[in-house]
Amino acid sequence: MFFVSEWLVHSLFFVFFAWRCTNISDYFINEQIRDKEVRVIGEDGEQLGIMSAKEAQKLAEDAGLDLIKIAPTAKPPVCKIADYGKFRYEQTRRDKEAKKKQKTTEVKEIRLSPNIDTNDLNTKMNSARKFLSKGDKVKVTLRFRGREMAHMANSKHILDDFATGLADVAVIEKEPKVEGKSMTMFLTEKR
Repeated sequence: MFFVSEWLVHSLFFVFFAWRCTNISDYFINEQIRDKEVRVIGEDGEQLGIMSAKEAQKLAEDAGLDLIKIAPTAKPPVCKIADYGKFRYEQTRRDKEAKKKQKTTEVKEIRLSPNIDTNDLNTKMNSARKFLSKGDKVKVTLRFRGREMAHMANSKHILDDFATGLADVAVIEKEPKVEGKSMTMFLTEKR
């Protein structure tokens, strides 16, 4: 019976210790920092120098704040004394602002056939012009079916006409290239 209870105590200690050491976020805080030496930055941004992690933890506790490891790959790692909740809030706000300013370009596809009429081609060019004005890339695909496959080289002029029709707003990023049963070309906005 004694052996079982001792085993139970050890297993509970291990579970508690493992739970205590799990990393909830991207940052190591307080007791999770296990480095011998760390470079410490104070709460108002001044450099406090290089010291042991225990000393830095003591400084943070005296100030009533947390010790947060902000640069784990630096030699020695950089830790900051700050309120962890406030630090996380400011970090998420900075990430949101950076995401707002980020521009994502999409690739819009326009499909053509070898026997397209000029009016249909002009309509497709107008839609490509709209995509390019929004900052997107345009993938122009000329699809071949059945007997059209025998005359692929003769239909390249359709993609060339498409590119010259948009020459005032677009530049060819990738020249027309045959891929299976289609010929593709990429256009981007002229800078």
